[in-house]
Amino acid sequence: MKNICLIGASGFVGSRLIELIKDDCQLSNFDKRESVFYPEITVSGDVRHQEELDRALAGQDSVVLLAAEHRDDVSPTSLYYDVNVQGTRNVLAAMDKNGVRNIIFTSSVAVYGLNKENPAEDHPADPFNHYGKSKWQAEEVLRAWHQARPEERSLTIIRPTVIFGERNRGNVYNLLRQIASHKFLMVGKGENYKSMAYVGNIVAFIRHHLNNQQPGYQVFNYIDKPDLSMNGLVAQVEKSLNTQVPSVRIPYCLGMLGGLSFDVLSKLSGKKFPVSAVRVKKFCATTQFDATRAHSCGFQAPYTLAEGLNRTLQYEFADGHKDDIVFVSE
Repeated sequence: MKNICLIGASGFVGSRLIELIKDDCQLSNFDKRESVFYPEITVSGDVRHQEELDRALAGQDSVVLLAAEHRDDVSPTSLYYDVNVQGTRNVLAAMDKNGVRNIIFTSSVAVYGLNKENPAEDHPADPFNHYGKSKWQAEEVLRAWHQARPEERSLTIIRPTVIFGERNRGNVYNLLRQIASHKFLMVGKGENYKSMAYVGNIVAFIRHHLNNQQPGYQVFNYIDKPDLSMNGLVAQVEKSLNTQVPSVRIPYCLGMLGGLSFDVLSKLSGKKFPVSAVRVKKFCATTQFDATRAHSCGFQAPYTLAEGLNRTLQYEFADGHKDDIVFVSE
């Protein structure tokens, strides 16, 4: 059995990945947080600390690097680069010290920036925030590492769109909760498309590439198709929960004004609010990406997007048999 080290797998995606592959290989999880579900395989450590990584990667065959600073409100902003970029350099240094030649890295479609027209993997990078910029810089570090010994090293970069699913507490959950509770206000016309990825599919995609590693370089966008418009997403919630959502809409300019007002209030009060100018901008942006390469590489997604949404909606808003363990993300 392969020895695989997951780095940063105590969170939402990592927990589901461990659940999926724990019987396929010898697993360890290197994370600064203890795993709620898998503490027995978790080693406490930080990607900013080289010696801890050096010890953790001894005897490993492959690495899946999930660790990242990813929230919109990380402070100071230097943390994005300390963790996402320098942390990647540290992981690669530890791999080289231990003779580990295979890595899967979860990047993000944030490297493309906002309002791009269905970018594929070869689209120019144009990140608009520190998260996207740091992920792109980390990718560049990884590509340089691979190119130094391409005949021996395996590098797979996966750029998921926003990931949702059961137990997640991020922007998609907040949106679904607002729609399900009839407290939803549509900003704009609702015709902008939102690419999404169900967690059950993204972890299956990672497993697919763990099982098919060989020397070389691959990069994939991961999105569950077909994309939904905001109006289509509302319709899916209505169908899954058998409910009717009020069709209240406000113009984009008013939505941005409200977001800026909350930004000012946040600075004055020191409190964080669920509404901000960045979040309004992201809500109204078209986030549609080409995923042809991911869905033509031999991978078969176990769930459709509609099935993933329905499973999430049923678990979060209809099923009374759930615990209070959740994962906070964007």
